[in-house]
Amino acid sequence: MKKNKKINIGRIIIGISIIMIIISLVNIIIWYKDNQRNATIKEEIEEVINDQTNKDNEQFSVTIDFDKLKKINSDVVAYLKVNGTKINYTVVKGSDNAYYLKHNFNKEKNRSGWIFMDYHNKYDGTDKNIIIYGHNTLNGSMFGTLRNVVSNKWYMNKDNHIITLINAEEVQYYQVFSTYSIKVEDYYITTDFKNNDEFKTFINNLKARSVYDYGVDVDGDDVILTLSTCTGNGSKRMVLHAKRIMK
Repeated sequence: MKKNKKINIGRIIIGISIIMIIISLVNIIIWYKDNQRNATIKEEIEEVINDQTNKDNEQFSVTIDFDKLKKINSDVVAYLKVNGTKINYTVVKGSDNAYYLKHNFNKEKNRSGWIFMDYHNKYDGTDKNIIIYGHNTLNGSMFGTLRNVVSNKWYMNKDNHIITLINAEEVQYYQVFSTYSIKVEDYYITTDFKNNDEFKTFINNLKARSVYDYGVDVDGDDVILTLSTCTGNGSKRMVLHAKRIMK
Protein backbone atom coordinates (compact mmCIF):
# COMPACT_ATOMS: atom_id res chain seq x y z
CA MET A 1 0.00 0.00 0.00
CA LYS A 2 2.76 2.38 0.97
CA LYS A 3 4.70 1.42 -2.15
CA ASN A 4 1.71 2.26 -4.38
CA LYS A 5 1.28 5.57 -2.59
CA LYS A 6 4.93 6.48 -3.24
CA ILE A 7 4.55 5.51 -6.90
CA ASN A 8 1.47 7.73 -7.24
CA ILE A 9 3.24 10.66 -5.59
CA GLY A 10 6.20 10.14 -7.92
CA ARG A 11 3.91 10.14 -10.95
CA ILE A 12 2.24 13.34 -9.76
CA ILE A 13 5.62 15.05 -9.34
CA ILE A 14 6.74 13.90 -12.79
CA GLY A 15 3.42 15.04 -14.27
CA ILE A 16 3.72 18.49 -12.67
CA SER A 17 7.35 18.78 -13.89
CA ILE A 18 6.31 17.93 -17.45
CA ILE A 19 3.52 20.52 -17.33
CA MET A 20 5.95 23.17 -16.04
CA ILE A 21 8.42 22.35 -18.82
CA ILE A 22 5.67 22.63 -21.44
CA ILE A 23 4.51 25.98 -20.03
CA SER A 24 8.11 27.27 -20.06
CA LEU A 25 8.61 26.16 -23.66
CA VAL A 26 5.35 27.83 -24.73
CA ASN A 27 6.39 31.07 -23.01
CA ILE A 28 9.80 30.97 -24.73
CA ILE A 29 8.16 30.44 -28.12
CA ILE A 30 5.72 33.32 -27.53
CA TRP A 31 8.55 35.56 -26.33
CA TYR A 32 10.61 34.73 -29.43
CA LYS A 33 7.71 35.38 -31.81
CA ASP A 34 6.81 38.66 -30.08
CA ASN A 35 10.38 39.93 -30.36
CA GLN A 36 10.62 38.86 -33.99
CA ARG A 37 7.38 40.66 -34.77
CA ASN A 38 8.57 43.86 -33.11
CA ALA A 39 11.88 43.64 -34.99
CA THR A 40 9.95 43.47 -38.25
CA ILE A 41 7.78 46.45 -37.28
CA LYS A 42 10.89 48.45 -36.35
CA GLU A 43 12.39 47.74 -39.78
CA GLU A 44 9.17 48.91 -41.43
CA ILE A 45 9.23 52.12 -39.37
CA GLU A 46 12.86 52.77 -40.30
CA GLU A 47 11.80 52.97 -43.93
CA VAL A 48 10.23 56.36 -43.14
CA ILE A 49 13.13 57.43 -40.92
CA ASN A 50 16.41 58.67 -42.37
CA ASP A 51 18.95 58.17 -39.56
CA GLN A 52 22.45 59.50 -40.24
CA THR A 53 25.24 59.41 -37.66
CA ASN A 54 28.88 60.05 -38.54
CA LYS A 55 31.73 57.70 -37.56
CA ASP A 56 32.67 59.72 -34.48
CA ASN A 57 29.04 59.78 -33.31
CA GLU A 58 29.34 63.56 -32.99
CA GLN A 59 26.58 64.59 -35.36
CA PHE A 60 23.20 63.01 -35.68
CA SER A 61 20.40 63.96 -38.02
CA VAL A 62 17.13 62.28 -38.74
CA THR A 63 14.23 62.96 -41.06
CA ILE A 64 10.89 61.53 -39.98
CA ASP A 65 7.57 61.53 -41.79
CA PHE A 66 5.33 61.82 -38.74
CA ASP A 67 2.21 62.10 -40.88
CA LYS A 68 2.97 58.70 -42.40
CA LEU A 69 3.68 57.19 -38.98
CA LYS A 70 0.47 58.60 -37.53
CA LYS A 71 -1.51 56.90 -40.28
CA ILE A 72 -0.18 53.62 -38.87
CA ASN A 73 -0.62 54.64 -35.23
CA SER A 74 -2.23 57.94 -34.21
CA ASP A 75 -0.62 57.62 -30.74
CA VAL A 76 2.85 58.52 -32.10
CA VAL A 77 4.31 61.55 -30.30
CA ALA A 78 8.09 61.42 -30.81
CA TYR A 79 11.25 59.61 -31.81
CA LEU A 80 13.91 58.78 -29.17
CA LYS A 81 17.62 58.06 -29.59
CA VAL A 82 20.07 57.27 -26.78
CA ASN A 83 23.75 57.03 -27.71
CA GLY A 84 25.67 54.03 -26.41
CA THR A 85 22.52 51.88 -26.44
CA LYS A 86 20.24 50.23 -29.00
CA ILE A 87 17.47 52.69 -28.12
CA ASN A 88 16.25 54.41 -31.29
CA TYR A 89 12.48 54.07 -31.35
CA THR A 90 9.31 55.92 -32.14
CA VAL A 91 7.49 56.84 -28.93
CA VAL A 92 3.75 56.44 -28.48
CA LYS A 93 1.41 57.72 -25.76
CA GLY A 94 -1.77 55.90 -24.77
CA SER A 95 -4.69 56.78 -22.53
CA ASP A 96 -3.02 54.91 -19.64
CA ASN A 97 0.36 53.40 -18.74
CA ALA A 98 -0.80 49.79 -19.15
CA TYR A 99 -1.77 49.40 -22.81
CA TYR A 100 1.69 49.61 -24.41
CA LEU A 101 3.17 47.27 -21.82
CA LYS A 102 1.35 44.50 -23.70
CA HIS A 103 0.80 45.95 -27.17
CA ASN A 104 3.28 46.89 -29.89
CA PHE A 105 3.41 49.84 -32.30
CA ASN A 106 0.74 48.24 -34.51
CA LYS A 107 -1.50 47.79 -31.45
CA GLU A 108 -1.11 44.02 -31.61
CA LYS A 109 -0.91 42.06 -28.36
CA ASN A 110 2.77 41.60 -27.60
CA ARG A 111 4.62 40.83 -24.36
CA SER A 112 7.51 43.08 -25.35
CA GLY A 113 5.16 46.05 -25.71
CA TRP A 114 6.55 49.29 -27.13
CA ILE A 115 8.31 52.47 -26.02
CA PHE A 116 5.71 54.84 -24.56
CA MET A 117 5.36 58.21 -22.83
CA ASP A 118 3.60 58.57 -19.50
CA TYR A 119 -0.05 59.36 -20.17
CA HIS A 120 0.09 62.13 -17.54
CA ASN A 121 2.44 64.08 -19.81
CA LYS A 122 0.77 66.59 -22.09
CA TYR A 123 3.90 66.99 -24.25
CA ASP A 124 2.73 70.44 -25.26
CA GLY A 125 5.60 72.46 -23.79
CA THR A 126 4.13 72.63 -20.26
CA ASP A 127 5.60 69.42 -18.79
CA LYS A 128 8.39 69.70 -16.23
CA ASN A 129 9.18 65.96 -16.19
CA ILE A 130 8.65 64.05 -19.45
CA ILE A 131 8.69 60.31 -18.70
CA ILE A 132 9.25 57.48 -21.19
CA TYR A 133 9.02 53.76 -20.39
CA GLY A 134 10.02 50.51 -22.08
CA HIS A 135 10.47 46.85 -21.18
CA ASN A 136 13.92 45.58 -20.16
CA THR A 137 14.13 42.72 -22.69
CA LEU A 138 16.85 40.06 -22.61
CA ASN A 139 17.62 40.46 -26.31
CA GLY A 140 18.41 44.18 -25.91
CA SER A 141 15.37 45.51 -27.77
CA MET A 142 13.08 48.23 -26.35
CA PHE A 143 14.82 49.48 -23.16
CA GLY A 144 16.90 46.31 -22.79
CA THR A 145 20.13 48.30 -23.13
CA LEU A 146 19.15 51.10 -20.73
CA ARG A 147 21.14 49.09 -18.20
CA ASN A 148 24.25 50.47 -19.94
CA VAL A 149 23.75 53.89 -18.35
CA VAL A 150 25.05 52.78 -14.95
CA SER A 151 28.24 51.26 -16.38
CA ASN A 152 31.57 53.07 -16.23
CA LYS A 153 32.14 52.55 -19.96
CA TRP A 154 28.88 54.34 -20.80
CA TYR A 155 28.96 57.36 -18.51
CA MET A 156 32.67 58.05 -19.06
CA ASN A 157 31.94 58.61 -22.77
CA LYS A 158 30.62 62.17 -23.09
CA ASP A 159 29.09 61.39 -26.49
CA ASN A 160 26.52 59.34 -24.57
CA HIS A 161 25.41 62.28 -22.42
CA ILE A 162 23.14 63.88 -25.05
CA ILE A 163 19.70 62.35 -25.65
CA THR A 164 17.77 63.20 -28.82
CA LEU A 165 13.97 63.48 -28.74
CA ILE A 166 12.21 64.53 -31.93
CA ASN A 167 8.58 65.45 -32.53
CA ALA A 168 6.72 66.80 -35.55
CA GLU A 169 7.66 70.40 -34.68
CA GLU A 170 11.28 70.25 -33.55
CA VAL A 171 14.40 68.35 -32.53
CA GLN A 172 14.98 68.44 -28.77
CA TYR A 173 18.23 67.68 -26.97
CA TYR A 174 18.61 66.61 -23.34
CA GLN A 175 21.82 66.44 -21.29
CA VAL A 176 22.10 63.56 -18.83
CA PHE A 177 22.54 64.56 -15.18
CA SER A 178 21.64 61.38 -13.26
CA THR A 179 21.60 57.60 -13.80
CA TYR A 180 20.87 54.96 -11.17
CA SER A 181 18.84 51.89 -10.16
CA ILE A 182 16.33 51.99 -7.33
CA LYS A 183 13.57 49.94 -5.72
CA VAL A 184 10.12 50.39 -7.22
CA GLU A 185 8.64 53.77 -6.27
CA ASP A 186 6.53 56.62 -7.67
CA TYR A 187 8.69 59.56 -6.60
CA TYR A 188 10.94 59.92 -9.64
CA ILE A 189 7.95 59.78 -12.01
CA THR A 190 6.25 62.78 -10.41
CA THR A 191 4.79 65.06 -13.09
CA ASP A 192 3.01 67.76 -11.08
CA PHE A 193 4.86 70.32 -8.96
CA LYS A 194 3.46 73.20 -6.90
CA ASN A 195 6.24 75.60 -7.88
CA ASN A 196 9.83 75.80 -9.11
CA ASP A 197 11.21 75.46 -5.60
CA GLU A 198 9.49 72.09 -5.17
CA PHE A 199 10.80 71.03 -8.57
CA LYS A 200 14.33 72.13 -7.61
CA THR A 201 14.19 69.96 -4.48
CA PHE A 202 13.00 67.09 -6.65
CA ILE A 203 15.94 67.58 -9.03
CA ASN A 204 18.47 67.70 -6.18
CA ASN A 205 17.16 64.38 -4.88
CA LEU A 206 17.50 62.81 -8.33
CA LYS A 207 21.07 64.09 -8.68
CA ALA A 208 22.02 62.71 -5.26
CA ARG A 209 21.03 59.22 -6.40
CA SER A 210 23.29 59.16 -9.45
CA VAL A 211 26.08 56.58 -9.72
CA TYR A 212 28.16 59.26 -11.46
CA ASP A 213 28.54 63.01 -11.06
CA TYR A 214 27.81 64.42 -14.51
CA GLY A 215 28.61 67.95 -13.33
CA VAL A 216 25.42 69.35 -14.86
CA ASP A 217 23.58 72.28 -13.24
CA VAL A 218 19.81 71.83 -13.24
CA ASP A 219 17.46 74.53 -11.99
CA GLY A 220 13.77 74.88 -11.15
CA ASP A 221 13.17 76.54 -14.50
CA ASP A 222 14.46 73.55 -16.48
CA VAL A 223 12.52 70.78 -18.18
CA ILE A 224 13.75 67.21 -17.70
CA LEU A 225 13.42 63.89 -19.50
CA THR A 226 13.15 60.64 -17.54
CA LEU A 227 13.72 57.17 -19.02
CA SER A 228 12.68 54.17 -16.94
CA THR A 229 12.68 50.38 -17.21
CA CYS A 230 12.36 47.46 -14.81
CA THR A 231 15.27 45.36 -13.54
CA GLY A 232 15.97 42.81 -10.81
CA ASN A 233 12.98 40.64 -11.76
CA GLY A 234 10.74 43.69 -11.58
CA SER A 235 11.78 44.67 -8.05
CA LYS A 236 13.89 47.62 -9.18
CA ARG A 237 13.92 50.35 -11.81
CA MET A 238 16.78 51.51 -14.01
CA VAL A 239 16.50 55.27 -14.46
CA LEU A 240 18.07 58.06 -16.51
CA HIS A 241 17.35 61.80 -16.09
CA ALA A 242 18.42 64.54 -18.51
CA LYS A 243 17.66 68.26 -18.77
CA ARG A 244 16.62 69.98 -21.97
CA ILE A 245 19.32 72.09 -23.60
CA MET A 246 19.63 74.24 -26.68
CA LYS A 247 22.13 72.94 -29.21
